[in-house]
Amino acid sequence: MNAFAEPQLLDLPPARQPRNGAEALIATLLALGVDTVFGYPGGAVLPLYDALYAEPRLRHVLVRHEQAAVHAAQGYARTTGKVGVVFVTSGPGMSNTTTGLLDALCDSIPVLCISGQVATTAIGTDAFQECDALGISKPVTKWNVQVRAVAEVAPRLAEAHRRAAEGRPGPVLLDFPKDVQLAPLAEPWAPPAAQPRAAIEPPAERVAAALALLAAARRPVFYGGGGLINAGPAACADFARLLRACGAPCTLTLMGLGAYPADDPLFLGMLGMHGSLEANLAMHEADLVVCVGARFDDRVTGRLDGFCPSAQVIHLDIDPRSIGKVVATAVGLPGDCGASLRALLRGWRGGQDLEAWWARIEGWRAARSLDFEDRADVILPQVLLRALDVRLAGRDAIAATDVGQHQMWAAQHLRQRRPGRWLSSGGAGTMGYGLPAAIGAQIAHPEALVVCVSGDASVLMNIQELSTAAQHRTPVKLVLCNNGRMGMVRQWQQLIHGNRLSHSYTEALPDFVALARAFGWASRRVERREELEGALAECLDSEGPFFLDVVVAAEENCFPMMPAGAAHSEIWLGAGRRYDYRPA
Repeated sequence: MNAFAEPQLLDLPPARQPRNGAEALIATLLALGVDTVFGYPGGAVLPLYDALYAEPRLRHVLVRHEQAAVHAAQGYARTTGKVGVVFVTSGPGMSNTTTGLLDALCDSIPVLCISGQVATTAIGTDAFQECDALGISKPVTKWNVQVRAVAEVAPRLAEAHRRAAEGRPGPVLLDFPKDVQLAPLAEPWAPPAAQPRAAIEPPAERVAAALALLAAARRPVFYGGGGLINAGPAACADFARLLRACGAPCTLTLMGLGAYPADDPLFLGMLGMHGSLEANLAMHEADLVVCVGARFDDRVTGRLDGFCPSAQVIHLDIDPRSIGKVVATAVGLPGDCGASLRALLRGWRGGQDLEAWWARIEGWRAARSLDFEDRADVILPQVLLRALDVRLAGRDAIAATDVGQHQMWAAQHLRQRRPGRWLSSGGAGTMGYGLPAAIGAQIAHPEALVVCVSGDASVLMNIQELSTAAQHRTPVKLVLCNNGRMGMVRQWQQLIHGNRLSHSYTEALPDFVALARAFGWASRRVERREELEGALAECLDSEGPFFLDVVVAAEENCFPMMPAGAAHSEIWLGAGRRYDYRPA
């Protein structure tokens, strides 16, 4: 069963019988098992906030920007298996959510956004803060609806909650006009009926065909993505059992990190543009790729006509439309990944000897593609991330990132061992994601160590959320990889665009230490290598939120790198240093 698919309906009597649409919505959320919402009030949603005032069982986290509300709800959802819920007002309140909704759509994260709207009698009159919420949100949601009558509140909300979680998860929007919020209930409120859903079992003949391909493969690779994480810890455990039974290598996408332990010898590292050499070359030479909950994103495949040229593909995905959409598939297993993995496990009887395949892979591993030339005069970003990884080992920490070079270094060097502990923006690549996502995760897990790795350009996108963390006493640790650049933009400009550094640097960075302290955070700046270990210990062991500003080498580039338009066999290990790939 998709981990997000079935909400637990709670027998929670309302604090009082709901009298209007807003109170009915609050009561229905509680019945659906929602305990936390992230939001920002405004005129068109004030009746809902008035109803919230009388219901202490529903926690509200006041953010400082509506985009951040969605990212925080994503962090909450990805670490709990619940739907993240957002309240915003009409007009700019709703329109500010679109970046977050796009991010959730691209990465298949269940978010329910409830937007206030002007009264139904004012819709279409260009009223104050009116906007076409359904039109604006249609491209960035799975489904959206406007509630036009008070009798629709509970059933529409239950449907929206279900749609966010079922199938391929994603964001939905429920637009809630102000007069419907205030409208009195004609009938007593009743909780929504439970709608249990069984896991869809894959067709037996397709399972048999997949098992035959797997048994005959001499160079198989398992490839897991965010859909495997969404399928839940049990599915990840079944993935590991099947992988170990086959003795095959495994790679994961950026969104799939943590689905299989990074310190296990069967794991080849992350795949794709900044993935490990051995992961990319194993995919290139594979004769069979078993794709579990991934969508063959272009940052993973590289040039499609050079992708896995000798491989057949078995594709497990909850969304049938994804199977065969980008890469031709020999066997598609639509449905819940967990159910398909269990079916493969039940039928597995053994396959080919993979000793020669592993010998080939170990040759690529010997190149140690994630190593780097250290320097004593500066702090290299890789040194920072490896030191952080050592400090996080054994602490079951949750790690969030923003987007850019620091994100890729974190993916390479922060070893994820469990699902639901890695939060990063994949499909949309949203700068400003990391801090609010970390806050959402910390709200869900108040006792956990939650660390956000950010860059100086990314953190400024939602820097105001430092105030949210302080108000709600979330002890998030923010480790800033500060190179004074838009690092990934600068790297591409240097390597691809003739070193024409067009607007990829910042001449007026703030004093981050003073800024963080102004928001009520403890803070420290590190410029010398010998200070790093002590500063990391101080940061991670602090009781409250801590902002650690680490000055790193400004011109360091992130390798390995598969340039845009290249194939997996065309990997750069350094600037102008392409790996000398030789086919077997």
